[in-house]
This record gives sequence, structure tokens and C-alpha cells, in this order.
Amino acid sequence: FVPSQEQETLQDDIQPFIDVLENALGIKVEGIVTTDYTGLVTAMGTGQADLGAFGPFGFVLATQQFDNIEPLIQSIRFGSATYHGQWMTNNPDICTEPPVMGTALENQNGQVVQVDALEAVALQIGIKFGDNGKEFGDATDDGTEITPGYSCIGDLSQVAGKTVAFTSESSTSGYLFPSLQLLNLGIDPTSDINPVFAGGHDSSVTAVYNGDAEIGLSFDDARRTIRKTNPDVGEKNIVFWITEEIPNDVVAVNADLPDSLKEAIFTAVSDYLDTDEGQEIFDSIYGWTGIRRAEPSDFDIVREAAEKLGITEPL
Repeated sequence: FVPSQEQETLQDDIQPFIDVLENALGIKVEGIVTTDYTGLVTAMGTGQADLGAFGPFGFVLATQQFDNIEPLIQSIRFGSATYHGQWMTNNPDICTEPPVMGTALENQNGQVVQVDALEAVALQIGIKFGDNGKEFGDATDDGTEITPGYSCIGDLSQVAGKTVAFTSESSTSGYLFPSLQLLNLGIDPTSDINPVFAGGHDSSVTAVYNGDAEIGLSFDDARRTIRKTNPDVGEKNIVFWITEEIPNDVVAVNADLPDSLKEAIFTAVSDYLDTDEGQEIFDSIYGWTGIRRAEPSDFDIVREAAEKLGITEPL
């Protein structure tokens, strides 16, 4: 696992899942939290780990370096096997129309459109699950209302010359696809903007919230990651554009494992996700609501994006 939260906390969170794998497979399973994607790639490629969770770009980079890394499980979130990156700003002047509270952006028929936040695929800031499904009214632990998110249709060309907080160079939604969007507009993501790497999706959201960057990238809707401490983040961080759809993250296995063991791993994860504990664990770690079998072709669009950016070797 690669941490999207404090490493010690994640180690505790994944232990119940490790226990389930041990019981289902009948073998000793050790859970390791690496410090970053480089550590995960190295562990998988050199045989120190047999199972690893990757973002789509990280997975593509890993397979460029090692041929023994095979996709097994692709995550499903709220019925979708894809997601998109979101462009955020603390400057509403980038919007072509005033931002609207309680809205989100979606890709529909090749166009970016504004929709009601309740209709968005990803769970949006300010929304919770009630007895009848999604509803507004999310709140902090002390009862403070979390402001529903604002969005607008913005002008991406205005990003030129501004400080942009990417997540990391191995992030699909936080760097790869947004950089390709800029290049398609004639904006060099290394010289025509002031790029900074925040280190994570929550850190990119925080950079925009605090004013350290005027623009930030994250998955949709990573504003939720800091909502408990910053309940007005949905108002301060305005989503003004999104990327193309991206295949969800993947759990890869050592290709040399027996097919019977690979199938047993998939079944164990699927069965665990059908339990209340499994749903809670995977939602807290990665936001998964389901899984499907992953195929190498699922990530062709990511490979093509990397090639267009000239990234043909691991970072």
C-alpha cells in the first residue's frame, strides 16, 4: 500500500484486511506500507511484494520498468470504473460565469457540463449518505455545517503564468492528464506556469485553500479530505474544469503467482467488500465501493497520455 494518510494510521487500518486475506488464503500475509510509489514499484518488481495497490499512472510506469507486474483488481466507485481529475482555484475570475453552490462538473458526450452535486458520480463536498441515498447536510464532528461545493465553467487558458499545485509526478489525475490538457492549449506545464508538487491530493487542496497556489489539481472530489478541519473548503476551492475520464486505480499481483492463487485473492477481496467491515475499510483507505477484474487494455489511455508527454521510462 502507498499511504494517502499518515503511514502509521494506514498500517493500523489495513490490518483487518490482512487478517482476512490470511484466513481466506490459508497462508501468512504481511502488509507493508511503503513511503511512496517508488518503494512500491521496487518491492513489486524485485519480488519483495506480491500484491500492491497502484494509481493508473503509477501502474503504467511500473510495467515500463518490470514485466512481472500484472493487473488483477480494478476499483469501482459508486458504480463507475473511471474518474477524473479536477482543476480548483481560489480566484473566481477564472470562471466564465459566477460559481454556483451545490454543483459539480461531469464529462457528458465529450463536453464538460455543470450538474447538481447530487447527480455527480463522485461523492461531493457537503454531501452525505442518508436513508434515501445522497443528500446535502454533511457536518463536522461538532455539528458545523460543511459548505456544499462551488463549481463553474472556467477558462483553462488563464492558468498560464500562475502557480499551480500538482500532487506528484506519478499522479494520473494530479499531474499526467492535466499536463496533457495544458500542452494541448499550447501551455508548457514546466515553463509557462509556476508548477509546485504538493505531495498529495489533500496537500494540493490545502495549498489552494491557504492561498499558497492559485490553481490546484486533485481527484474529484478531494476537497472532502480536509472538510472536517476546513468546512468552508467547498466555497474557497472552486472547481472550474476537469480532465478526461481516467481508469480507476488497480491492485496488481506478481505475474509468477499461480493462477489459482490470483483467483483466490480476487475472491477474498470481493467477499470482504460484501461485509460491513470491508466496506468501511476500503472506503476509508481508497474510497472503493466495489471491484472488477482488471485487464492491461484498461490502461491504454494512460499509456497513450504518457507517450504524448514523452514519458516512456519510469520517473
